[in-house]
Amino acid sequence: MVALVTQPDALLGWMDCLADPTRLRLLRLLERHELGVVELCDILQLPQSTVSRHLKVLADHGWASSRRHGTAHIYRTLLGELGQAARRLWLLAREQSEPWATAKQDDLRLNRRLRDRQTESQTFFAGAAGNWDKLRDNLYGRDFAATALLALLPAEWVVADLGCGTGRAIAQLAGAVRQVIGVDNSSPMLRAARKRAEEYNNVELRRGDLEAVPIDDGTCDAAILLLALTYVAEPAAVLREGARILKPGGILAVADLMPHDREDFRRETGQLHKGFGLPDMEKMLAGAGLEAPRCRPLAPEPGAKGPSLFLATARRSPAVVK
Repeated sequence: MVALVTQPDALLGWMDCLADPTRLRLLRLLERHELGVVELCDILQLPQSTVSRHLKVLADHGWASSRRHGTAHIYRTLLGELGQAARRLWLLAREQSEPWATAKQDDLRLNRRLRDRQTESQTFFAGAAGNWDKLRDNLYGRDFAATALLALLPAEWVVADLGCGTGRAIAQLAGAVRQVIGVDNSSPMLRAARKRAEEYNNVELRRGDLEAVPIDDGTCDAAILLLALTYVAEPAAVLREGARILKPGGILAVADLMPHDREDFRRETGQLHKGFGLPDMEKMLAGAGLEAPRCRPLAPEPGAKGPSLFLATARRSPAVVK
């Protein structure tokens, strides 16, 4: 049952507000897009004083609102926030005004205006292309891109971070998947990881060696090894452990150092290996019982002073052959 309007002043006010063709034209346009006064004057082919006067009436009666953008005012409709009775009245008025020749002309000029906006955007990017990455980072940071990519992960996954260190990847993963299990053999690293992930209740941290990961067989949908293999004596054994904890079809991802000859760097960072060749890494992944190993070098990030990195992925067979 539709509620009736019990206050006649409200109904009469709505009807009075809609009883003007210019205001109906304005509402039709604002229902499609936020627009400034100058744009509305161009579309309606009316002087600014006339447009501003009608916009004030719409705003006073709750049909529209404005926000300041620099020196201009941008208007939008409040049609979605109106009560059911006012909304029904507007739908009737819009239906009856749709065939107007003037309304069709308004639509054509609005479409042209919106195309002009697109051209302005394209002109900006044409001039900013060479500096866009730096500009975007300065304006918005970098984390939002990683967050968007992580949102592609299935929300029900369990992911293991092997050699999790201070938990930077854990904090990023925790918001995207069902559970994250972090493993490291350093108590100070785990303390730092625990502090970083304290806001998440789906993170479990375990102390253990990567050659004997404290996770049951076939537990994880994915596992990552980020800058971990260069610190272990037997990388092949660690990859076998990574494969062991994966469910059928699970994915192992490895990011680590390409081969380098910087002995001073190796000593300063306490690493046991000076990187891994891509063919060797593919062989180790296959030797760990993983399928479809893929390795590729990563482009060095601006300002990075260490050796270049690679990314490797491989998958546990989706079906266990007996």
